[in-house]
Amino acid sequence: GLGGRINTVLQTCFFALSGVLPRDEAIRRIKAMITHSYAEKGAVVVAQNNAAVDQALAELHEVIIPAIATSVLERPPIVPATAPAFVKRVTAAIMAGHGDALPVSAMPVDGTFPLGTAAWEKRNIAEDVPIWETDLCIQCGQCSIACPHSVICARFFDVARLVDVPETFKTAPVNARGYPDTRFTLQFYVEDCTGCGLCVEVCPAHAVDDPNHRAINMAPKAPVLVSERANIAFFETLPVNDRALVDFADVRGVQFLEPLFEFSGACGGCGETPYLRLLSQLFGDRAQIANATGCSSIYGGSLPVTPWATDKAGRGPAWSNSLFEDNAEFGLGFRLAADMHLALAVRLLRDLAPSLGADLVEAAIAAPQIRESEIVAQRQRVAALRARVTALGDAPGARDLLSVLDHMVRRSIWLVGGDGWAYDIGFGGLDHVLASGRDVNVLVLDTEVYSNTGGQASKATPLGAVAKFAAAGKRTARKDLALQAIAYGNVYVAQVAMGANPQHTLLAMREAEAWPGPSLILAYSHCIAHGYDLRYGMKQQDLATASGYWPLFRFNPAMRRAGEAPFRLDSPRPSIPLKDYAYNELRYRSLAASRPEEAAALLAQAGTAVMEKYAQYEAL
Repeated sequence: GLGGRINTVLQTCFFALSGVLPRDEAIRRIKAMITHSYAEKGAVVVAQNNAAVDQALAELHEVIIPAIATSVLERPPIVPATAPAFVKRVTAAIMAGHGDALPVSAMPVDGTFPLGTAAWEKRNIAEDVPIWETDLCIQCGQCSIACPHSVICARFFDVARLVDVPETFKTAPVNARGYPDTRFTLQFYVEDCTGCGLCVEVCPAHAVDDPNHRAINMAPKAPVLVSERANIAFFETLPVNDRALVDFADVRGVQFLEPLFEFSGACGGCGETPYLRLLSQLFGDRAQIANATGCSSIYGGSLPVTPWATDKAGRGPAWSNSLFEDNAEFGLGFRLAADMHLALAVRLLRDLAPSLGADLVEAAIAAPQIRESEIVAQRQRVAALRARVTALGDAPGARDLLSVLDHMVRRSIWLVGGDGWAYDIGFGGLDHVLASGRDVNVLVLDTEVYSNTGGQASKATPLGAVAKFAAAGKRTARKDLALQAIAYGNVYVAQVAMGANPQHTLLAMREAEAWPGPSLILAYSHCIAHGYDLRYGMKQQDLATASGYWPLFRFNPAMRRAGEAPFRLDSPRPSIPLKDYAYNELRYRSLAASRPEEAAALLAQAGTAVMEKYAQYEAL
């Protein structure tokens, strides 16, 4: 019952074999320490650890190592022969544990590493993986938008492409009128799946006679592994759906956008990564991301691989990590540099307009770039300009213009980090950036705790929750970063929870990116530090909103242009007691086990604070 936790098992084996203490005394002390360490987590956790000790002793046996290895089994290559040269030469060596043997000359001279290398790291850590039931599926896209590791990919394609298809490759008629020859498929990258089960829990389609049998169900991976490799190979021959043919306005449409963030090393069931996947689908081909140190920088850019990827045209996000204390300023530098490059491109275009064509130049300078169709049109103008500038050869300004011409396509600047960065250590810089009025987008992956460093309390940690440095339950309410940003009046602010309303999350991200000033999105992110099975993470997000603890809202300054109030409270009034949400999580429940009276008082205080805060939002 301990899942992947092995510390109790290994400790038991060590003392049973080492003789450091008499065996019986060592086991007695281990069990006493288990009670001491885990009593606050509940009797079930204590019993599970004690059972692990007993079973470890029962199963402990000697393994005879032969003098000569007789196995004829050969390990498969770390990466296939089709991998890029850098991956085969450098990435594979690090994966194999031979990174220290690489010469300095093997490293990129400018410090940049290629994107999309996580696709070659087949970790195969899941025992059970999702299996798709085509006859039950309603093609809603809920599974793919919730998948923390981007292992669920959707495609629509012409039926004529079903040539030499593997026997096990599944498709269904696309369930939209007017497309009789179009097929729909979901492909699951089972070797990259962590087996978290989130996709099953968010799936709304089920059998009529069995509500527990969904359109996606978990099943053992071993029987389908070989066939799924063949299915994936065929799936990747299908063309990526044209972004111009995809409806960006709803979750059903967004599932067909290619993710440029995939197969990260985040925890199974991670609550942060679905937001990053969505960001990459919407804006990844023109995004620059400044990532604060934290979980998102670790799974986002730690060697040997990165999950940030490129599309078929070679476009993808430019990503870099900075520190807790200066990431906001670092990201603002992205904006300032992009604006300077754009200004230089505009000046050079106008200088060369007589040679390039004044109409094309002015059309490129004045072009709106909010909708995807507008971005596509601008790329076409830039391509036409590039051809004309190249034809000028060494004419004065031509080479300089070529170096900055791509900046005529609007850059999407994102500052990404956790609540430890945004609420605490980097708050001063973040406040400075929001006050600057510059066009930057801030995405706060709010786990309400310092997740990467071990679960310390932050100013986002809620009243009554247990965390490191708040072992008796946090005695103050979380900081309302949203209201602080709203006070500026010109900052787009949204509070979202994908598990409560993925459509609202999608809308907020699109509105934030379109707003030509600063924007701030606070994204509820469930975390292993909360103390429950993350298979139910999206459901817990829904409960957070239903209880009133995490209301959904948007403050959009653009609404003033239409003569409307900028604030929209998008979730209904609380419909369940706060306890129905909070006590599903160990961070709240553990205090009730150790200090029941204090826990009850804190819960009542927290419930009152939730209602007061909701009334405050209603009054806006």
